[in-house]
Amino acid sequence: MFRLYPGDQVGIVACSDALPRQEEGRIRELSRILTRLGLVPVFSDHIFEPSGTHLIEAGLRADALMRFYADPSIKAIFDISGGNLANELLPLLDYPLIKGSQKPFWGYSDLSTIINAIYTMTGNTSYLFQVKTLTWEHGGQQELLFQQSLLEGKDALYRVDWDFVQGEHMEGVVIGGNTRCFLKLAGTPYMPDFSDKILFLESLGGGKPELITYLNQLKQMGAFQKISGLLLGTFTKFEEKESPSDLTKLVQAAVGDPALPIAKTQQIGHGSQSRCFIIGTHYDLYKTKPME
Repeated sequence: MFRLYPGDQVGIVACSDALPRQEEGRIRELSRILTRLGLVPVFSDHIFEPSGTHLIEAGLRADALMRFYADPSIKAIFDISGGNLANELLPLLDYPLIKGSQKPFWGYSDLSTIINAIYTMTGNTSYLFQVKTLTWEHGGQQELLFQQSLLEGKDALYRVDWDFVQGEHMEGVVIGGNTRCFLKLAGTPYMPDFSDKILFLESLGGGKPELITYLNQLKQMGAFQKISGLLLGTFTKFEEKESPSDLTKLVQAAVGDPALPIAKTQQIGHGSQSRCFIIGTHYDLYKTKPME
């Protein structure tokens, strides 16, 4: 299991949308937390919105990321952005360098594009997790889980409870992430092969019509015929009005295959208590209790 040690330098990047200047205080707090844990955060020069524009050129964001991959003193890379623009970097990245570095990349939401592209192009694992949760509503709890797992070698941050709604067992390498952002890879060389994979999906925005659209796109791509199992995280906007069981019923209807194992968790997604899920690694999951 990946570990960091006191004194390790970690790179902080924003590969998706630039952060608004209003986030500067939160990022200073994140820097203080990481420093308190004994780490040395090193920030990209391209984190915040430049004056007069909301955009940072893709080449600058890609170069910032690749400099951290090339720097042997940087032991891990944490992306603190989200939004829409991460897939702009995909053809600009040096995948042989990424593969050789074996350096873990951490991010979530729109970074699902980069995370899955890294797996497809290199076979490396990446971590679906937003390190800014250390500064959010449940920051104290998140900091403790982060410390226990990354600095003490425990599995607390990765421990997730799954409720099976179809089947009792699934195994395979996990791909996926944020549903909308993952689907940006459709038709590109960066989309992982679905064969015998476990597909993980979650979402921040999007109600029932959007979810139906995403699920049918996956079905028409042949994804549900190829995967060995389907895992569902939180679907924030959908679950504001509907229950988790409503979500799973909708997914089951779209999948149309009662033999495909499907499981649900409330512990991975965009919430302030979200755990970490490793994309590109093998999971072997069994039903432990019925879904409530």
